[in-house]
Amino acid sequence: MKKSLVALAALAVAGVASAQSSVTLFGVVDASISGYSATSRDNRATVFPNQFGIPTYLNRGSVKTSSTQLANSGYNSSRIGFRGTEDLGGGLAASFWLEAPISNDDGQTGISTFQRRSTVSLSGGFGEVRLGRDYTPTFWNDTVFDPFGTNGVGTNLIFTANNLNGNFLPTAAATPGVARIPNVSGNNTTRASNTIGYFLPPNLGGFYGQVMYGFSEQTKYDNGTFTPNVANNSRAGRYVGGRFGYANGPLDIAASYGSSTVGDQYYVGTTNKVNTANLGASYDFGPVKLFGEVSKSKNKVDYEVTPFGGGTPDIDLTGYLLGVTVPVGAGLIRASYSHVKYDLNTVNTNPFLANNNSNDPKANKLAIGYVHNLSKRTALYATIARVSNKNGAGLLANGGPAFYNTPAGVFTPKSSTGYDFGIRHAF
Repeated sequence: MKKSLVALAALAVAGVASAQSSVTLFGVVDASISGYSATSRDNRATVFPNQFGIPTYLNRGSVKTSSTQLANSGYNSSRIGFRGTEDLGGGLAASFWLEAPISNDDGQTGISTFQRRSTVSLSGGFGEVRLGRDYTPTFWNDTVFDPFGTNGVGTNLIFTANNLNGNFLPTAAATPGVARIPNVSGNNTTRASNTIGYFLPPNLGGFYGQVMYGFSEQTKYDNGTFTPNVANNSRAGRYVGGRFGYANGPLDIAASYGSSTVGDQYYVGTTNKVNTANLGASYDFGPVKLFGEVSKSKNKVDYEVTPFGGGTPDIDLTGYLLGVTVPVGAGLIRASYSHVKYDLNTVNTNPFLANNNSNDPKANKLAIGYVHNLSKRTALYATIARVSNKNGAGLLANGGPAFYNTPAGVFTPKSSTGYDFGIRHAF
């Protein structure tokens, strides 16, 4: 009898525990047939043989690079993850989230890292405190207010350019001996590691927000003279940012700011930073949903002692996005136009020419696509996009081979196109 009571009590305790806790396996498998092309052109004029001794030159025309691939993540990023929550009572809960990228097109990348997200958190009426690797506040505006969600060839140019702008200096090398394992380091544009984040509670009448701080985890010496003379070993990796917005009914609007330390030279006394600010919004009219974003980032060098001549000029990157989605039965039409422009802050030294920014690099992108939902979990999709580069900008349609540039300096990037035809299954 006692054994039966003990067994019943154990079952009751287990039932309560399972009711108060949950662990979920989830993921996305997305595969596409994707094509990419990039065209470069020689802009110099042909010079024919002449009697004045001017060197001759034959224009080399244009070169197009292209490839067709079985790719992944054209609509949603392929992933597999585990998340769980335990109810601690009194409105308090503990949670974890471990999410790994997968390359289902070739099977090489599986659960080798949880670089997409790896967090543990504590939440309650005060909001949520989250520790680990997570999305940065500024990335949320890039992806939430993009009809293509920063996936596939439709990804907006704001994100594409900022992703190139935010690389650590130098870009982190692959992990030795494990080439198939993706490197987690190298950029704070999308995610930041070693972070503490705080999220406002969801009961604030539509207002929401978060702040994030990421540790550089660099070694400091009580006497600075003992610091090794190695680049990027003092401050690189640090991140600080925040995002605040309002969502109510059809309207969603948010502003964010982030500062990422991408490099440093201790003995030179320099720190490289990328500071980004953006504002995004969407409004759902029912028949159509409109999206918009404006963004500005600055790649700058801070000097402890400013060198004679002012040092390296900042690089400013401004951009905007206009997008729309249109529900059509079981499907969704998506379209966007994005534009970015670089300001290299160079000064014209020719006294006969006025300073202007008409020759700064810039690029435009037009993307259109269609998603057909076969069910709540499975969808077919198609996207096509084209990028037009001017004045030396070299942005691609998010994939494929690079612009041809051999020998260096002869060819100038012009246009890039891409398409995705694929299937997405979520579980």
